[in-house]
Amino acid sequence: MLPHLQEATTYIQQQIEQFQPDFGIVLGTGLGALVQDIAVQYALDYQDIPHFPVSTVESHSGKLIFGQLGGRNVVVMQGRFHYYEGYTMEQVVFPIRVMKMLGIQKLLVSNAAGGLNPQFNTSDLMVITDHINLQPTNPLIGKNLSTLGPRFPDMSEPYDPDMISQALDISERHNLNVQTGVYVSVPGPMLETKAEYKYLGLIGADAVGMSTVPEVIAAVHMNLPVFAVSVITDMCVPGKIKKVILQDILDAAAQAEPNMTLLIKELIQRQP
Repeated sequence: MLPHLQEATTYIQQQIEQFQPDFGIVLGTGLGALVQDIAVQYALDYQDIPHFPVSTVESHSGKLIFGQLGGRNVVVMQGRFHYYEGYTMEQVVFPIRVMKMLGIQKLLVSNAAGGLNPQFNTSDLMVITDHINLQPTNPLIGKNLSTLGPRFPDMSEPYDPDMISQALDISERHNLNVQTGVYVSVPGPMLETKAEYKYLGLIGADAVGMSTVPEVIAAVHMNLPVFAVSVITDMCVPGKIKKVILQDILDAAAQAEPNMTLLIKELIQRQP
């Protein structure tokens, strides 16, 4: 894997010349419009990058964007990869490892999620404070690459407390509908049954989705501070459960996207 990571990193560096990203951003389902706020300098198609997976989900455009957001240098994944697409976990987190090798200092991740906490509402933002991994495997299974990180990385604090605190302060100042909670990651791609929603709530989850946790595990393994936020695109509690189609999720994400963009932009500006 390491030669593939190095080859992809070298290719990207050749395309972006002397540009040095300080922050990596992963955009989830229906959340690609943040790119409109970026002063784009380079845009690379995933399919052109050696060994890079290619997005197969229709709402993920599949571009690696380099530019300035809030005056800071960023690299943005406009579209991510999921285990349910048939990729291995190593492929799912391949771009995170490449962004680290490109020199990013912090990672910001977004996703669309179902709300399991009855206090939440559709289009709320949820700052992730912890997670539960129900994926069938994870990207650290197999031989450990000591050049990336330790064999047994500590996961007691996977989400950076300083960035969480700053995000909540930003949210209060702008009167944003921001919650905090635990995100549970499941394989998908089907949505959950009512009994499964109940189970996920009972084990301590506030929101459910099909991504993010693998990327966070890989980032923590590489000692990369992480901030993550979910957009609540549908409610999964008794009395609020209804049949959901992708367009409903995209519409809810679009409604929340301006708040998410504001939050991420100001959070990046606050970083040293």
